[in-house]
Amino acid sequence: MRLLTPPRRAGAATALFLAAILSGSLLGVVTPGAAESIGEFVDPLILLLVGLLFFTVRLDGLPTLRRAPRTVLLAVGMNFLLIPLVAVVLTVLLPDDALRLGVLLYCLAPCTDWFLGFTRLAGGDTATGAALIPLQLTLQLALFPVWLTLLTGPQTESTVSGVVGPTLLTWFVLPATIGLGLRLLLQLALPAARRERIVETMDRVVPSVIAAVIVTIFAGNVGTVLADPGSFVRVLLVVCLFFTITFALGEGIAHVFRLRHPEHALLTMTTSARNAPLMLAMTTIALPDQPVVHAAIILGMLIEFPHLAVITQVLRRRQMRRTARSIAEPTVSP
Repeated sequence: MRLLTPPRRAGAATALFLAAILSGSLLGVVTPGAAESIGEFVDPLILLLVGLLFFTVRLDGLPTLRRAPRTVLLAVGMNFLLIPLVAVVLTVLLPDDALRLGVLLYCLAPCTDWFLGFTRLAGGDTATGAALIPLQLTLQLALFPVWLTLLTGPQTESTVSGVVGPTLLTWFVLPATIGLGLRLLLQLALPAARRERIVETMDRVVPSVIAAVIVTIFAGNVGTVLADPGSFVRVLLVVCLFFTITFALGEGIAHVFRLRHPEHALLTMTTSARNAPLMLAMTTIALPDQPVVHAAIILGMLIEFPHLAVITQVLRRRQMRRTARSIAEPTVSP
């Protein structure tokens, strides 16, 4: 089973994304002409990102879903019913429609990648977590046009329905098909060990591609961000509130349903991690002239990684305390 090493990678990814924002912004301010040229690389980078995401996604483990129906239902219910309600309420605090749309799109899609590594480190049920990936990926892909139509309002419904479908077909289905096709070829042509090494290598490339997308977006649109920095500070505050509330909800649900630690850790991680790369790719394709929306999605990632690292430690220490107590309790002879 391919698992990530998230704390180290999460810290590196956070630093990489911060550096990408700073370098892209600096480039846009100092050399706006060069930034405009760099902006032309957004489209091919998005195509590459989508292809890589699907090349590295886990598609095995579906039979496991039948063995953990309660955990699966709780995870799907939180991610696709409860969390959207939380996100809608919180984004009322944002002053701009574009910011609200970006944060909502960021919050609506559960992660289909790095959350599994955090789940492992927290002592969670990685088998069910791996099985959740294709299910949640399918749901968020199917719901994306629906969310976009609802969130952009009835005045843009005809535009969304007329443009998003063909656009996603060309810019999303095509690279996704290529990525999955190459993954299938690997499955047929190479032994398991070599396949895993190749997939792991490509998986490590994904943050660099995301960083490149961030550089191009900020280089071409830094003026939009600098025009109202207070609004983007609000984005960070709203995302912090979002993660705090979802963690508290997960704790409450785990208590009510008396979840064991592996189930509890999985529920916490799958409801805390968001699928920002995929949402950034799809939103950039569907709404190419909305830099504020794109920036809001990117800013969410800066809060997410530290949050995941912190709650991983919380869950691990909780598990260690429980283990220590169980060892210390005297065994009662019959």
